[in-house]
Amino acid sequence: MAKENCWEFFKCGRQPGGDKVAELGECPVAYSFITHRVNNGINGGRTCWAVAGTLCGGQIQGSFVDKVKGCASCDFFHIVKREEGGNFVKTQEIIIKIRGEVK
Repeated sequence: MAKENCWEFFKCGRQPGGDKVAELGECPVAYSFITHRVNNGINGGRTCWAVAGTLCGGQIQGSFVDKVKGCASCDFFHIVKREEGGNFVKTQEIIIKIRGEVK
C-alpha cells in the first residue's frame, strides 16, 4: 500500500479541489512546498503536525504550540513515524525548515 498524505488518511476534503474547500478553505499543508518530500509526502502531506491551520476534530487548529499535544497522540503521526523508521524527519527539524532557518 502506498504511503498516504494526511488529506488521504483523514479524508478532510481541504486538499485542492476537495469537497470542503468552500466551507473550510484549502489546507495550508497542501501548499507547504518547503516540506515537499519530507517523510515521503506531497508538500506538507506527511508533516501536518508541524503546520499551523490544519483540521483536527472538525475544527481548524491554530499554531504548532496550540496543537502539539493532540498531534503527538494522533494515529496518523504514529503511522508516518513507523513507516519512515530511521528516516523519519523529527518535528523540530520540520519546524526549522518551515521557518526558513535551513535551506
